[in-house]
Amino acid sequence: MILVTGAAGHIGNVLVRELLKDGEKVRALVLPGEDISSLHGLKIEICEGNVLDPVSLERALRGIDYVYHLAGVISIMPGQNELMRRVNVDGTLNVLAAAKKARVKRMVYTSSIHALSRDWKGKIDEKVPFDPCNQAGEYDRTKAQASLAVLQAVKEGLDAVIVCPTGVIGPYDYRDSEMGSLLRTWLRKRPHLLIEGAYDFVDVRDVARGQILACRNGRKGEVYILSGRSIKIMQMKQMVQDVIGRHSLTIKVPTWLAKFGCAFTPWYYRLFGKIPKFTKYSIETVQSNSDISHKKAKKELGYNPREMLETIADTVHWWLARAEQGRSR
Repeated sequence: MILVTGAAGHIGNVLVRELLKDGEKVRALVLPGEDISSLHGLKIEICEGNVLDPVSLERALRGIDYVYHLAGVISIMPGQNELMRRVNVDGTLNVLAAAKKARVKRMVYTSSIHALSRDWKGKIDEKVPFDPCNQAGEYDRTKAQASLAVLQAVKEGLDAVIVCPTGVIGPYDYRDSEMGSLLRTWLRKRPHLLIEGAYDFVDVRDVARGQILACRNGRKGEVYILSGRSIKIMQMKQMVQDVIGRHSLTIKVPTWLAKFGCAFTPWYYRLFGKIPKFTKYSIETVQSNSDISHKKAKKELGYNPREMLETIADTVHWWLARAEQGRSR
């Protein structure tokens, strides 16, 4: 039996689907009252609990052989986020303790490429250290601190592997992630404001398959980057609109103006409850080093991400189908 924490999230629900394809029995840890529409129709065991509640974790881990720990909070907003720190760091510590107690065979922790140092020059690979003091943002720091806790648990005897996905996009994005929301806006025929920049993006299905390969083939205590390819934001928008055969005007916003505007956008997103797209963090990300290698994962795990055009096409078609389903109800 396999336990997946954060199973209702984007990567989580796709991982569950991939595990079921492989004939595995899956228990999904979800929050009490959480929206689990992403898991509807899947033949899995639903277990309500919280990574901040050790008692519920102990219950969730009964009879479990392997744990995929994905539960976490993501935010590109500036400033401190106490809930994100508690879930990402304290929650991981709780899962590690429960996994040790349950004597699981292996735990796969899903970290992030952003947990690695941003000061690294040249190609980014697994030699880049986790940076618990990363100045880029609170999310980066919390994921780095959690990753270091996993490595410490390995030293203490737990069999665990860490995977670090890059920017995740793809179908089954039921919760409208930041990048998913951005891709969806490009389906609308209206002018779009964009800044120059690029980053490494990877298909969510390839991340899920990489997690499974890490569990099966990864070496204890090792870190594996699950990247795709670096692509310019302008090029990504072009791909989206090529799929639908409809193109709209792109207005390039100077970087200096975008950074100036970022002093006000967090206020706007909080006030109107909008999904953040342009913040200081997101601008710095698409203008940072995106020369990222998955050579180690390819060699040791057999990881092989698909072409970006396939990912974009499948994502667009999934969004269109979902919109059609909404209109037919």
